[in-house]
Amino acid sequence: MTDNIDGERDLDHLLKNMEPILEDEELVFCSLPSHETDDYLAISQGYYVEREGTTLILGRHLADLNKLSYNLVFRRITISVHSSLEAVGFLARITEVLAAQGISVNVISAYYHDYLYIKSSEADEALKTLELWQDKLSDEG
Repeated sequence: MTDNIDGERDLDHLLKNMEPILEDEELVFCSLPSHETDDYLAISQGYYVEREGTTLILGRHLADLNKLSYNLVFRRITISVHSSLEAVGFLARITEVLAAQGISVNVISAYYHDYLYIKSSEADEALKTLELWQDKLSDEG
């Protein structure tokens, strides 16, 4: 384990200590022209400016209340371990395990944690898959 304040880099430690937490709130990804986003930035869980417009991550209820369009509904799994932005292979391993179960994932990394956006209908299965995998890794080593 590293005492680095920038987060853990050791892949084995990260995988054995990921502690996934599934949040209850349903979230959606909305795309708006950049000049229409000011009212939503402060209430979004995140946003990304793309050439085509700004993608906002909002609570489903907020998108519905504001009549914003979206295609899919997600729930978020927080990977609780403080991973470094320089950690190699961590998210690749996580997404590989979920892909093997046919679960699609959209990933966002922030300073302290990684966030997995999973279709709402698959979120419980994704959490169970990650918990079982973490238990197996912990038993092995």
